[in-house]
Amino acid sequence: QVQLVESGGGLVQAGGSLRLSCAASGSIISIGMMGWYRQAPGKQRELVATVSSGHTTNYADLVKGRFTISLNNPKTVALQMNSLKPEDTAVYFCTADVRVERGIGYQDYWGQGTQVTVSS
Repeated sequence: QVQLVESGGGLVQAGGSLRLSCAASGSIISIGMMGWYRQAPGKQRELVATVSSGHTTNYADLVKGRFTISLNNPKTVALQMNSLKPEDTAVYFCTADVRVERGIGYQDYWGQGTQVTVSS
């Protein structure tokens, strides 16, 4: 069993900053990638940023230059969000590719999500 627990969401004014964190726990042998997706009301879930175990990062164009993803340790990922805009308002979900048993490939796990609201 693998759990991903997010923290750090909240309400902020446009131009402000928030930092999200996600910690993975459970029967984990290794994690290949951790990342963040978001889903705004009435929209599909979309990629925000990912980071590999080797610290290679990938960002959606909409957040490049404003958001920074970091792997604090092999099981914790953070998302520093600066210069927030009202259109960044969404539920942010943590995800991880996790190997839970030797000889079995990586599987996707998701957190419950944390609300980020940016007021204009």
